[in-house]
Amino acid sequence: MRLALLSVCGALAAGPAFADAIEGKKSGADILGASAAADWREIPAEELLIIELERGKVHVALSPALAPMHVAQVKNLAREGFYDGLSFYRVIDGFVAQGGDPFGEKTTTTSKKALKAEFEGRLAKGFAFNPLGDADGYAPEAGFVASLPAGFDAATGAAWHLHCAGAFAFGREDGRDTASTEFYVALQPQRYLDRNLSVFGRVIDGMEHLQALRRVAPPEKKTDDLGEKIVSIRVAADVPEVARERFEILDSARPVFAEYAEARRNRPEAFFYFRPDYLDICQLPVPVRKKAAS
Repeated sequence: MRLALLSVCGALAAGPAFADAIEGKKSGADILGASAAADWREIPAEELLIIELERGKVHVALSPALAPMHVAQVKNLAREGFYDGLSFYRVIDGFVAQGGDPFGEKTTTTSKKALKAEFEGRLAKGFAFNPLGDADGYAPEAGFVASLPAGFDAATGAAWHLHCAGAFAFGREDGRDTASTEFYVALQPQRYLDRNLSVFGRVIDGMEHLQALRRVAPPEKKTDDLGEKIVSIRVAADVPEVARERFEILDSARPVFAEYAEARRNRPEAFFYFRPDYLDICQLPVPVRKKAAS
């Protein structure tokens, strides 16, 4: 008994066991810190949407690679000031923040009344699918197109953007070709919606403002709570260059991106005891940084 007690005391005296860092492996932060300028690409001002709220600005990277008609539609709407003064009228905790004109009263002069669905499609010229390499429950392959999360089916050649947190898409009625003006942002991953709605962008900055929006149900009458106001939505290219924020995103086609993904798949830091050798596509936040003015 005394020997057993001494053994226990010895184990306690030895102190707690600590996880070991993976020797020779860099953390995600180290990889980004050592990245070269060529590993990043600037998001073109024509592909950047600015949503101004009373609480701050939200920047959305648009993706003409897979949904060019939807990108053109939202840019036309922004340029005619359609969204100015409207609101985020449907904000469901853990689901989506939806904005636009809930009663369909505002007219548009430059945009289509209904869009042909772009749930999936072939990649536009100049774009490629960069696979993540991990199994996915919703797509034959998951990876990135222009650094935005995407699914891919090699058998058909079809690709589509995913409903990870920050996904930017148009809502619709039951008919597939009924999207028009109402948009939403996924507040958390909603992968079951993949290929059921047209995702054509992702929030890259200011997501905290959307997460903080007042929760409201869709209004049934005008006296209901219509949610927080949208001050304006603009295409960045239309903002004077001196006042325009510029962003760079880590290029998913570069080797450093794969290295960064591996550091997230099996985190080398000493904090981690269990490393699953697996990475969920929506758990890989693509690094974005602001670019200093020239």
